[in-house]
Amino acid sequence: MTHDSTQLPDALRARLRQAPLWEFALALYGRDGVEAACLTLQDEAGVDVCELLWHCWLYRHGLACELPPDAVRRWQHEVTAPLRRLRRALKAEARTDKGVAALRRTLQQAELQAEREALTRLQRLALSGAGIRPLPTPPPDPLAHLAARFHLHETSHLIKLKMLISQLDPS
Repeated sequence: MTHDSTQLPDALRARLRQAPLWEFALALYGRDGVEAACLTLQDEAGVDVCELLWHCWLYRHGLACELPPDAVRRWQHEVTAPLRRLRRALKAEARTDKGVAALRRTLQQAELQAEREALTRLQRLALSGAGIRPLPTPPPDPLAHLAARFHLHETSHLIKLKMLISQLDPS
């Protein structure tokens, strides 16, 4: 019988379900320095934070994805990014106007919900097995692996990525 590389073994699929991407992302994002690193990579290098956290989650499970998550990228571009732009645009005015501050909080919640949906879609993609492959043994250096995935070359971006990676398995 030929092994279909698009099929995840049942045990691995069960392990991925037991360690949901949303929970992993919240835990990693909440660790020291990770939020700042992610936001810098987002704002300066155009890295989608949800996709970055997804690749970290896959790496942690010994997996990589060969296919770009185009449908999720479209969601992020059409839904999440406009909410983020609106929220950021209202930041200054929200300091002095309670109504605008309330609207900004609503946009922030909508942005978070949109990101959660993106992570749900990314997890679903991983569970489908499409483009998912096991990492070689031994696995590649996570810095080189993720830097290549996101085309990061600038030293300042690599430093932020290295800091994030250091928090994947904090001692």
